[in-house]
Amino acid sequence: MYNFSMSNQTKTLKAISMRNFVFGAEDSLVSTVGLLSGIATAGVERETILLTGIVLLSVEAFSMAVGSFLSERSAEEYAVHHEVNPKDSLIGSLVMFFTYLIAGFIPLSPYIFADGGALSFSIIFSLGALFAVGVVTAKVVNLRILWNGFRTLLMGGIAILVGVFIGRLVGYF
Repeated sequence: MYNFSMSNQTKTLKAISMRNFVFGAEDSLVSTVGLLSGIATAGVERETILLTGIVLLSVEAFSMAVGSFLSERSAEEYAVHHEVNPKDSLIGSLVMFFTYLIAGFIPLSPYIFADGGALSFSIIFSLGALFAVGVVTAKVVNLRILWNGFRTLLMGGIAILVGVFIGRLVGYF
């Protein structure tokens, strides 16, 4: 008989990748739309919004990848009480980097392509992407698809609302 079950190493790598995908996408969508909404409501020029968004995505994608590498490796070393091969942590950090970078262009894209209504489109696109992240996660993990999509949308949506509210509040003063 053949054993088709996944090895513990494969399960660990998939868990690390899934964790970094969800965290990177959610954090990038929420952080980027929150920052851009604050900048946009302050009435700055479109070029400033784009520059701010690109700098944010570049710096944060790298920062999140480094944080992912260090935290994944530290957690694994804590679990086994000795140094571990950094391969899984490196893969997780690469997933984090590219997920954060790509997801961040979703709320930034309306400012690239639209003259009017970019803020609204940015929020709507981000909410749609949050739902999609939940759906993709549910499909991969074999969970309830709609429930997971709405849960991710709701939780990320609340964070987006907080970001937009703070951005507008600060912009008001």
